[in-house]
Formats: sequence, C-alpha cells, structure tokens
Amino acid sequence: MTSDAATPVLAHVDMHLDESLERLKGLLRIPSISTDPAYKAECDKAADWLVDELADLGFDAAKHPTPGHPMVVAQDDEGEGMHLLFYGHYDVQPVDPLELWARDPFDPQVEETPRGRVIRGRGAADDKGQLMTFVEACRAWKAVHGNLPLKVSMFFEGEEESGSPSLVPYMKEHAEDLKADLALICDTGMFDRETPAITTALRGLAKIELVITGPDKDLHSGMYGGAARNPAHVLSKILADLHDENGACTLEGFYDGVPELSDAQKAQWDNLGFDAEAFLNGVGLSVPAGEKGRSVLEMIWSRPTCEVNGMTSGYTGAGFKTVLPSKATAKISFRLVGTQDPKAVLKALEAHIKARMPADCRYVINEPEGSSATTMPVENPAFEAARQALSDEWPKPAAFIGCGGSIPIAGHFQTILGMDSMLIGFGNDDDQIHSPNEKYDLTAFHKGIRSWVRVLDALSKA
Repeated sequence: MTSDAATPVLAHVDMHLDESLERLKGLLRIPSISTDPAYKAECDKAADWLVDELADLGFDAAKHPTPGHPMVVAQDDEGEGMHLLFYGHYDVQPVDPLELWARDPFDPQVEETPRGRVIRGRGAADDKGQLMTFVEACRAWKAVHGNLPLKVSMFFEGEEESGSPSLVPYMKEHAEDLKADLALICDTGMFDRETPAITTALRGLAKIELVITGPDKDLHSGMYGGAARNPAHVLSKILADLHDENGACTLEGFYDGVPELSDAQKAQWDNLGFDAEAFLNGVGLSVPAGEKGRSVLEMIWSRPTCEVNGMTSGYTGAGFKTVLPSKATAKISFRLVGTQDPKAVLKALEAHIKARMPADCRYVINEPEGSSATTMPVENPAFEAARQALSDEWPKPAAFIGCGGSIPIAGHFQTILGMDSMLIGFGNDDDQIHSPNEKYDLTAFHKGIRSWVRVLDALSKA
C-alpha cells in the first residue's frame, strides 16, 4: 500500500526520469576500471563525481584515500528512526575484447531491443545503474519533502571488481563511522523480469589445489605400466569417493550446520514457478545432478556443494603419448551454507585424501582458502516490510531467495560492523555483466528508483 508520503515522491520520480537517466549516463562515461593502473585517475574522477552529486543533495560527502582507489562516504542525519547504510561500487570491469562491443562502452546510449528499452555501456548494470537507483530515490524524497524519512549513509568503493584489497582494512579502521542499524546492498538481481527479490542467503566458499606425486618422472607405460603407481588413478579414486550414489558428499561432518528450509520458505520458492528443465536445457543438460530428493532451487540456493573445478595429469597435447604421469592435480571447491565451518570442511577433505593415499605417493595441498556463508534474519520485521514494499511496485510478489555465489561485503558487514544486510537489486540474467555490450533495462532503472522510494517509506515505519 502506497502511503501519503510516498505517493508524491513516486510521481516526482516519473516526471524526472529523463534527468535521472542523464545523470546515470554522466557516471557511465567515466572509465573507472579498477584493475588497470592506467585508469587510476578515472577511478578518482568517478569518486569525485559521486561526492559532488551527494553533496548537492545535502549529504555530508567526502572522498577517503586508501592504498588503492578511494572510498566515498556520505551521511544524512536529518531523518529519524532507523539508520541505513547503502553500499555500492563505482568501479567497473575491463572492456576487452573491445571489438565485440557494438559501440564505445563508455559512450552510453539508450537502445530499443525486442525486450524493451535498455541503456548500454560498461557498468550499466554492475554496478553504476544499480547504485544510482538508490541515489535517485533519495533525490526524489528530498525534492518533495526536503529530507529523507530516516537516517541514511552511503558507502561506495572503487575496488570491488579487483578483489576489494582496501575494503576490510578501511572498514576496520572506520567501523564506528560506518555502523548503522541495517545495510542495503544493490548488487544483485530480480528472480525474473516481473518478480523482485531480497537475497537472504549467500553461500560461503572453501577451495584447494591438490597435487599428488608418484614416480619422480613420467614413465613409459610399456616398461612400467601395471608395476608403477599411477597418480592419475589415485586422484580419480579420491575424487570419485567424494560423493555417494545419492549425490551426497561423503566427507565426515560435512553437513554439520546445514539447515533445512522452513515450510514457509519452501512454499515461497515453489510459488516462483521456476522451470528446472528450462534452466538445465539452457546449458545443454536435461537431468538434475546433486542430492537426490532436492529441488534444483534448493541445490543452488540452500544446499552445500562439493565440486571438482579442474583436473590435470600426464600428456594432454595433440596426438597420443603413452606415459604414466608423475603428477596429478585437481582443483576442488565447496559452496557452504548455514554455519558450516570452512576450516572443518578442508580438514575433513585432507583426512579423506590421507585415507586414500597409497605407498609411493605423496600429496601437497596448495592455496587453501575459505569463507563462511552469510544468512540474513528474515524474521526481522524490516525484511517483511521491504518485501511488501517491493511487491507493491512490481507485477508479482517479491520473494526471499538464496544466491548460489558469494557477496563478501555482506559477510564483512556482519563480522566487522555487526549488522545485517538487505540485498535488493534489479538486474536481469541477460544484462551481460563483465561481458561486451553490458546493458541495464530502463524498466529496471525506473522501477528500481520507485522501489527504493517504497522501501525507504516502509522501513521508516518498520
């Protein structure tokens, strides 16, 4: 239900959409590629652009230097009640290969497509267009009412696309300045074009590279075959034993901390109308793998995984070379959920490896790394208030969904600042982020602004 306060703000958004779009184009024209040192000045320019825009809106905005690209922090304390911290990133991915772009990636233009009008350009969806939906919603609130309905801070970084090396040190040093009641993150997407979503579960990640060595050199298979231990056989056995006949991971204690979906959450997902067959057909598959008895949505949103990401052993060039390889290598990763402990998972994996390591073979584990899953408290009334607000704007009701990947900033907000995050984004699967011809639907931009107007209104009353 639209409140009396939000109604004129929504009307203002509609009347001034062209101006909002021109401001987005201005930000998109800045080639703020964080991974390439040649664009350092452009990243600085993007940060300055944001500071100027936010200062013009009445925010206390400043650019903060880091060893890499600067942070932008802005605060507006005039509102009452809940304090929100909105996060986004102003850096973008490189544009290579440039020849695959239909136009200059930093000359954004509106185009007509079979699915409607889009704005085309690097960063349009990831994350400048998403970021600007919130900025423009705040602009509309201030234009109509003179102030925001609650306290709002903004926190923009310039290194998200290059691993965020400065983020955690900055957050730790400035924790007191950044703390709020709730974080908002707009770097996610819709469930589909008509169904908005709040992502409430992000999977964690654990990974290693496993190297198994047998003989001290590659051997002639005619001379040593059958007599010498083959590391490729050993590796194959280790990997095959990671799953049982039902698709479950066999590591001891692997499912410790894995929660079951609530009946309400399962029903909500069932009502989304997800087409598992079409999902698999889209990549040339037809039969779901993984744990038997689990839906595809469960497997990609709420269940842990154990995957082999790469294998190398022996001769892999053209033709045939009859050797017994000296080494065999595999890259193994786990997507984690709930309270699974990445260190415990990797420890269980090493025990699994040791138990299958025969005489005359040895192993090395390289680059062990892990991060825990992040789960948001949907029982918090603010989450339901935001879900209802989104549902009022879009054709279909909003859903609480999971995410198969990881968004580290949400975990950092929990562990460093002690606050939960609400992940609301308006991207679509075909936005081609990180790829040539990236775009953002104008409907997503327009209704994204309107959605934030409604969410701000709803959270001011939650």
